[in-house]
Amino acid sequence: MRFCVPRLLPRLLPVLAALSIVTGPLPALAQDTGKAPALDGSPAMRSPSATHALLLGAARAGERIVAVGDHGVVLLSDDGGKRFRQAASVPTRALLTAVSFADARNGWAVGHRGTVLHTSDGGENWTLQRQDLSVDQPLFSVLFRDAQHGVAVGLWSLMLQTDDGGRTWRKTGLPPPPGAAKADRNLFRLFAAPDGALMVAGEQGSVLRSTDHGKSWAWLDTGYRGSLWAGTALRDGTLYVAGMRGTAYRSKDQGAHWEKVPSGTTSSLTDLVAASDGLAGVGLDGSSVRTKGGELRATNRPDRLGMTAVVQASDGHLVMFSDRGVVP
Repeated sequence: MRFCVPRLLPRLLPVLAALSIVTGPLPALAQDTGKAPALDGSPAMRSPSATHALLLGAARAGERIVAVGDHGVVLLSDDGGKRFRQAASVPTRALLTAVSFADARNGWAVGHRGTVLHTSDGGENWTLQRQDLSVDQPLFSVLFRDAQHGVAVGLWSLMLQTDDGGRTWRKTGLPPPPGAAKADRNLFRLFAAPDGALMVAGEQGSVLRSTDHGKSWAWLDTGYRGSLWAGTALRDGTLYVAGMRGTAYRSKDQGAHWEKVPSGTTSSLTDLVAASDGLAGVGLDGSSVRTKGGELRATNRPDRLGMTAVVQASDGHLVMFSDRGVVP
């Protein structure tokens, strides 16, 4: 099988596929057979071109790097991102959007159709924990604080939580945002603060915070009204969120107050990571950002590659992913 991307969706694919902010389910990406990928329990197909598939999420599993994306592709690297190979067994061809590891062996990936996968061997083999084929309400982000307790979020304020390693998942009812009748905003990125607080970056500039491990949630107002697609926390507790048109905000008081931070780019930012030397991020049009002297500095790749995810390898260098796979 050859992975390919429709020509009419060049740099918009990472946004449309990952966030589904269109009026209905996203059309399936074409395979060389012209058929849509099966979502009926068919396993992910193996392909020599898997490293060039659309990849939307990445995480560390100990020393290993794990990336997930289109057609249920899961890629593994044990040499700091120099070489990647496909996982041995993945039981779905759904688009996978995010991945999180509680330790070197236990990890979870989420995606379209509310898919939740689990691995207990560092990403080599995966089992299906949840999938809802009745409605395409995708999950966009997942975070586990240990091997038992995890949260996943997605479209229309969908939030799932588990206290038993994902064997059972329960839906969490959220309070409506200020001025709204109900909670129906898309939730895009989960991340944890050093003090243990859970944060979610979402639609309309909103951020959710929980200080009791997800039992209750409060909406925080950044002052922004566009979508925030990425978020992370630095070791000193500084929170960053970012999204459309290079917009970035930070908070130094656990989210009580936010200030807009010039990012140096007008390209939408799709992922942020707390690197050993500060903040790092990637975005569309080949954009990437790093902190320097406390401020953000942006650079752009000449090929304007639509970059979607970034992770720091154990040796400190950044490994990036895109709508065309692993970034060389």
